[in-house]
Amino acid sequence: MTNQPRTGAFRTSDGLTLAHYTWGGPSSQPPVLLLHGFSATARLNWEVPGVVAVLLARGRQVLALDARGHGESDKPHEPERYGEPRMARDVRDFLDVLGADRVHLAGYSMGAVVGLLTAADDARVSRLVIGGVGAGVVEVGGLDTRAMPSELVRAALVAPDPAAAPERTAAFRMLADAVGADRLALAAQVSRAFAGPMPLERVRVPSLVLAGADDPLAVRPAVLADAIAGAKLMVLPGDHLTVVRDPGFASAIADFLGAEA
Repeated sequence: MTNQPRTGAFRTSDGLTLAHYTWGGPSSQPPVLLLHGFSATARLNWEVPGVVAVLLARGRQVLALDARGHGESDKPHEPERYGEPRMARDVRDFLDVLGADRVHLAGYSMGAVVGLLTAADDARVSRLVIGGVGAGVVEVGGLDTRAMPSELVRAALVAPDPAAAPERTAAFRMLADAVGADRLALAAQVSRAFAGPMPLERVRVPSLVLAGADDPLAVRPAVLADAIAGAKLMVLPGDHLTVVRDPGFASAIADFLGAEA
């Protein structure tokens, strides 16, 4: 674990209050903004596995958001308040508040989709890491719903009894319950999950696709890397939940983001 972050909040363009976290101070390199995965939180996804600590050790200032519906941010239950394009707008709103002219962005799973959408439209993103996704971004348009159908994830989240959750999606229900998530807010996000087409042709910044070898939500990550101009690919041991704890995961992010002066 790292030192406690400085915490804050900002208002989005549609009136929600989202929590944000800052570790370290300004440096000669752009700040690193981290976007977490579905049903996780900024600190659970990035601080607990040690990613923040490695970035701090490299002299980086690290920022992270709790996405709408997650963590300490507002959690409306209306599906129309969700979707990765809306979350990408939240990132742009935060960059407006931050006032930085350049940021490095790293997103995992849902956060990777948000990161791609942000990088496609916002020139302030100058380097990008895309974790926990693969060919589904190209072939489905977002998270790979072929492996994890949205309707099954939603059923797992709204089931009164966790034992009634469909077996394929039980891990999402277990994680939501473990972190005390608002399951109705998560179900609203699932119902609005982005299904493309993903504007990968507009992602023109140096990018790294980072995936676990046994991750069913990130199969054939080379397909995604090949679809982004000049993107690099790294595959590490682990599945969707465990790869973030592989020591190589944090190092790969820090090495790639540190390549820009």
